[in-house]
Amino acid sequence: MKKGFLWALAVIMLLSVALAGCNSSSSGGEGGGGEGEGDKEQVLIFGRGGDSVALDPAIVTDGESFKVIKNIYDTLVEYGEQDTSINPGLAKEWTVSDDGLTYTFKLEEGIKFHNGDDFNADAVVKNFERWMTSGDAGKFAYYASMFGGFKGDEGHVIKSVEAKDDYTVVFTLNRPQAPFLKNLAMTPFSIAAPSEFENLATEPVGTGPFVFEEWKRKDRITIVKNEDYWRDGLPKLDKVIFRSIPDNSNRLNALKTGEIHLMDGVNPSDVAEIEKVEELQTFFRPSMNVGYLGFNTEMEPFNNKKVRQALNHAVDKEALIKAFYSGQAEPAKNPLPPVIDGYNDEIEPYEFDLEKAKKMLAEAGYPDGFKTELWAMPVPRPYMPDGKKIAEAIASNFEKIGVDVEIVTYEWATYLEKTQAGESPMFLLGWTGDNGDADNFLYTLLDKDNIGSNNYSRYANDELHKILIEAQSTPDKEKRAELYKKAQVIIHEDAPWVPLVHSEPALAGRADLKGFKPHPTGSDKLTNVYFE
Repeated sequence: MKKGFLWALAVIMLLSVALAGCNSSSSGGEGGGGEGEGDKEQVLIFGRGGDSVALDPAIVTDGESFKVIKNIYDTLVEYGEQDTSINPGLAKEWTVSDDGLTYTFKLEEGIKFHNGDDFNADAVVKNFERWMTSGDAGKFAYYASMFGGFKGDEGHVIKSVEAKDDYTVVFTLNRPQAPFLKNLAMTPFSIAAPSEFENLATEPVGTGPFVFEEWKRKDRITIVKNEDYWRDGLPKLDKVIFRSIPDNSNRLNALKTGEIHLMDGVNPSDVAEIEKVEELQTFFRPSMNVGYLGFNTEMEPFNNKKVRQALNHAVDKEALIKAFYSGQAEPAKNPLPPVIDGYNDEIEPYEFDLEKAKKMLAEAGYPDGFKTELWAMPVPRPYMPDGKKIAEAIASNFEKIGVDVEIVTYEWATYLEKTQAGESPMFLLGWTGDNGDADNFLYTLLDKDNIGSNNYSRYANDELHKILIEAQSTPDKEKRAELYKKAQVIIHEDAPWVPLVHSEPALAGRADLKGFKPHPTGSDKLTNVYFE
């Protein structure tokens, strides 16, 4: 008791000193200052688990990149503050034809890109032409995933994008797409300055609330207030610094000592202790994610369905949740979380049963097991707080059924690139939903159209594809839900993954931080954040 009291007192004293330093004027320190106090600079230092891969919204798929990108760019339509309802963005209003094939958007006028170029209908057209005519699913993975490939492909959704006048854009579709507006609100489809397309990866230029200033690789990215932002009075912060601190515990220590002001990737086991410290507060991101163990279904022996099913029986999800999530997660049985419309709760999960797993391996032709690699994520993510330790726990059970596992990892960008290219036999990954629609999980992650982009398991099933395309093209909500339930039955039987968990990620910040509301998509716009 005495030791715990002294620790808490020490933390409070450190925080008092740090907070006093952080509340200095703009000529002195970083952070603090009251809302509207002109002589004090409002600087937020956001601690995160890894560096961004790039800052071109169209070419990245990782959350660490989107975390920054979200604050530099805007999209045509936007999600609600803490949900995926559709609201005006760069488009102030829109109409949809009765057949669902024509969307007409009226744009906000008088907006400038950060480099001074005009935002207008022509800029929107050029962004979409850049993506839809590229034919490069490796580079523009999200575009291929969400819009059925590229111009000229059989399944491509968008027929044309035309500027009717300076501030009117007309999208004509080849077929109806029920989640079309939700897709347009996704961060990958942020509108960038066309004159800067070649340099966006390292020098991003958008219309958003913050302007890119500096990137020190593997250390920090700095963005500053857009003084000409088109939404009056925003943003409230003068500067945001995204600090890369890979270890969750080190990041928490940095928060306690005032080096950073907000952090994600809180170890679930640390939440209770944080909530005891008066100078800190916790936040919880609404759960809309899945962490999974993926199999490369093109690579032996994982091209054998029976092997994949056997390994599903060899993963103890409850033990993983107890050991690594402190109960702040639920076991997954489907590739999408229960909060998504169309979730099939009638599916029976693969029970943890090592004897059954071993028997199924023998039936599959591997009575003595086999040797393989399991790739472990090198950075903490909301659905995967410690990839290496989780990989070790899974490998321990696999070894009990004769599967000899070597754990492999790479730097984050390399890990994603190699896994996308089909080089990993087994791998840990996850997904935070982009738009709140079942399509964004099932079609994006597991349809044959997306092999080479977001379908890292390289799984293909023609029956599944037919169902997912029908669901995309059906406006009726109840019919779509039934189709997605059928899709999950097929996926469960084919077992391209072991769905592991759906987590409720925790974040922590200073107690005087106001206006921060974690978004279920995992990308937070910091427009309304300030220090009290």
